[in-house]
Amino acid sequence: QVQLVESGGGLVQPGAPLRLSCVASGPSISSYTMGWFRQAPGEERDFVATISRNGESIIYDVSVKGRFTISRDNGKNTVYLQMNDLKPEDTAAYYCNIYPPHTHYWGQGTQVTVSS
Repeated sequence: QVQLVESGGGLVQPGAPLRLSCVASGPSISSYTMGWFRQAPGEERDFVATISRNGESIIYDVSVKGRFTISRDNGKNTVYLQMNDLKPEDTAAYYCNIYPPHTHYWGQGTQVTVSS
């Protein structure tokens, strides 16, 4: 079973960058398409981005396209989310998972708060 631990969140001002990491333990993530998701207070968990097993195919939600970059290092069993030009509407708890997401693989998430 894959265990996922997200980190890198924090409180930042609008326009600032932030880089999230998701470290997996258990099976190698090289066998999986991976994704980032986010959940704002009172909202459902939404898709942010996915990256194929070899990193060649990437899809972004329209709300983050051009600002966020998903990447992976299979050797480190880690997935990253580089977030640039953050906006207040990006405020949410961010999670990684395989894609499509597996119910039992959700981690604790990492909180990103964008506020002046």
